[in-house]
Amino acid sequence: MQKTARPTLGMIAVGLGTLAAPLDSAVNIAFPSITAAFAMAVEDIRFVIIAYVLTHSSLMLVCGKLGDLLGYRRIFVTGLCVSAVAFAACSLAPSLEWLLAGRVLQGVGIALTLSCGPALATSLYDESERTRVLGAYAAIAAVGSALGPLAGGILVEHFGWSVVFWARVPLMLVALLLSAAIPAGARPGTMRGFDGLGAVLLVAWSTTSLLAIAAHSTPLGVGLQVGLAVASFVAIWAFIVRSRAHPSPVVRPALFRDGRFVGMNLAAIVVQFAAFSIMLLVPFWLAKTAGLAAGAGGLVLCLAALGTVVGAWIAGRIAPSVGAGALALGGIVLSIAGLAGISTWTADTTVPAMAAALVVQGFGLGLFQVAYTDLVIATLPPEERGVAGSLTMVTRTIGVVSAATGLSAAHRIVEGAALAAGHSAADAFIAGFQTTFRGVAVALGLGLILALVSTRARKTT
Repeated sequence: MQKTARPTLGMIAVGLGTLAAPLDSAVNIAFPSITAAFAMAVEDIRFVIIAYVLTHSSLMLVCGKLGDLLGYRRIFVTGLCVSAVAFAACSLAPSLEWLLAGRVLQGVGIALTLSCGPALATSLYDESERTRVLGAYAAIAAVGSALGPLAGGILVEHFGWSVVFWARVPLMLVALLLSAAIPAGARPGTMRGFDGLGAVLLVAWSTTSLLAIAAHSTPLGVGLQVGLAVASFVAIWAFIVRSRAHPSPVVRPALFRDGRFVGMNLAAIVVQFAAFSIMLLVPFWLAKTAGLAAGAGGLVLCLAALGTVVGAWIAGRIAPSVGAGALALGGIVLSIAGLAGISTWTADTTVPAMAAALVVQGFGLGLFQVAYTDLVIATLPPEERGVAGSLTMVTRTIGVVSAATGLSAAHRIVEGAALAAGHSAADAFIAGFQTTFRGVAVALGLGLILALVSTRARKTT
């Protein structure tokens, strides 16, 4: 590993720029304040999530390809500038519509920065240090997830919900200043060979598929969902046909003929789906059932992310000897254990008991994230590292959007049934919470069993 100050400063710039995304966990602790400020129903908070997540997920792979062609530093710095403007716009939003517009712009900025983050981080050091660098990179992101609800809870109490946006503007400006330490690349980038039509088709597929997931509770209901699903199928079919004929597609379709590669990405989606249940529902538990103020609630919520920090740091050091596959498997098992523990919470559950379940789940997530990212990056050649890093972000996003829509709906259904049965509002909320987390833990467990059976079958064959 290089020992000069320049790679270190470059890594700090990449880390600060990357923090903008995980620090969005501060928005989760501000959910109750945002819903109150704009007179929203609890389930409608999903639009604040989806406006941002849908945008950056739709653009992520295209931005990663642009990074491969034009240079990772150029795309990353552009993302820092866009993000700074977006955070300022969100904090000044006078209405929900303006807030959603700011979140869309934030999604554009985050797509530009995150798509090139892993590629930039690994480019600063020797390839032999790749796993350690990825572990450090994942730990930085987890630190942001931990600081988000902690700092966000305290700041929201004193400055209101808008602080979770404007407080990140100085961070982007400092990252922009330090980005001068990042090498520009060995040669000037060029758009030659970029598949513009393929990029449009890929964005169309990402947008329609994620909207199809989120459309079930809209006024148009199933009809809109089916229409979006059909449009998504047509878009991905057209993208595959186009990519097979293009000499330099955004993503090579041949990658997805590898069952192991497809399996690891599907596993990542399920793990991220399960993990986001904490950020989606636990803030409401801490406020409604545990009766904690925003600051104390943020402190408890950040424990899951602190577990991820430790898990990612350890994973970066033991992955070469243990093996990424075994590490990913262990991470899933620990995540299941943590989620199962959360599903047993009651109004009498102590803070230490809640903390234990959150830390275990977070630790497992940290192990899995580093192992999964290393597997994907190792599968693609170095010249496609922007696409590889972007793919790891896209699978996370699909899991988050699915959770934001599916789990909020599941909680609402169970809570409504409990209310109809004559339970109090407090007891109905607890019933919905416990059932939702129990279902998430079981689903992740079934996914693990299927993965093990599939792996054994392939070895036997």
